[in-house]
Amino acid sequence: MRTPHPLLLTLTLYLAGLGAAGQFAKLAVSFVTLTQVYSGQSETILGLAVSLISLVGLVLGLVAGIVVSRIGARRALVAALALGAVMSLWQAMLPSLPVFMLSRVLEGASHLLIVVAAPTLIAEATPDRYRPAALTLWSTFFGVAFALTAVIAPWVIAQGGLSLLIGAHGVWMAVACVAILLVLPQSIITTVPSGVQVSVWHRHITAYATPGIATPALAWLCYTLTFVSVLTALPLLTEGDAPTWLTAIAPLVSIAVALTVGVAILSRRPAQPVVTLGFVLCAVVTILTLVVGFTTLSVLLLFAAMALVQSAGFAVVPQINADAPTRALANGALAQMGNLGNLSGTPLLIAVYQGAPVLGPFLFLIMAYGVGILVTWLIGRRAVAAMDERRVSGV
Repeated sequence: MRTPHPLLLTLTLYLAGLGAAGQFAKLAVSFVTLTQVYSGQSETILGLAVSLISLVGLVLGLVAGIVVSRIGARRALVAALALGAVMSLWQAMLPSLPVFMLSRVLEGASHLLIVVAAPTLIAEATPDRYRPAALTLWSTFFGVAFALTAVIAPWVIAQGGLSLLIGAHGVWMAVACVAILLVLPQSIITTVPSGVQVSVWHRHITAYATPGIATPALAWLCYTLTFVSVLTALPLLTEGDAPTWLTAIAPLVSIAVALTVGVAILSRRPAQPVVTLGFVLCAVVTILTLVVGFTTLSVLLLFAAMALVQSAGFAVVPQINADAPTRALANGALAQMGNLGNLSGTPLLIAVYQGAPVLGPFLFLIMAYGVGILVTWLIGRRAVAAMDERRVSGV
């Protein structure tokens, strides 16, 4: 069977990524409508319906990496997309809230397998020269999906309510599943022997003690601690002076820089020092904000600097992990730490702001970016050295 062009493979997997992000976005951007549909429930409980996917990812992130490495990334992705389609179509019937919440837990498992399996497949299926650009494109799926959903959702809800929006997402997942079956060769299935059984707890310890797995995961934690939290807290950080369009434009600036400057740098330099450079630039901009405050310009500069971390964050995984099973574990750990950052970043930033409105956010950001520099420079160099030693020894 002829292998499709890397661009077709990447775009097909990107469709799956947009569907995975849509599992968050379909409820996040329509939260007001969700509260109207389940009008007798508290907003706190309904907020949990949105964040349950993150909780599943936090608890089972590395487990998903183990599952993908066991059954193969293609098979895991197809199963995850099928499960996601069924869950969305189920939710479109607007069942009772307990049933809806159960479906969100199952949807969380679907989401997690997609975000672990898809970048693993991109790394397997694309040649070395295309891989950094393909993984940089993959890194934008979350922001692009949220932007598209925010634009489309009001019109869809006006036509057929929340049920139509959620059902449309289910159709998207089903189409992505069929596209994966048609486009991705059956040969892209890499599994590991199942003879050796290791406890999940021991696997966590081993994974995070492995430089090639720990580096991208911990770097992504430092990145996600600040990305969503700064966006969410912008009205506080800017004391209400930020223009209304800044929250929408800032992530788009990050995506644009990642797809231009990020791709250009990654075509010439390895990803590990690019991640470090991104954190250094973030720290420099953070120091600038201590002087001038959170202005429109400083916020846009911060998100432009974060773009280098975003673009190289996934690209570094195949460069410091030698085989598909290890890459699947690394992507699982990355998803786990990303969910931890998304869940904890906003409450932490708001808490330090309330304690010290100027110094608190500065210390929060500079610590996150400082740890990011140390992780990617010190542990990342050990991972690169291990890969170089492996190549020299021919392992």
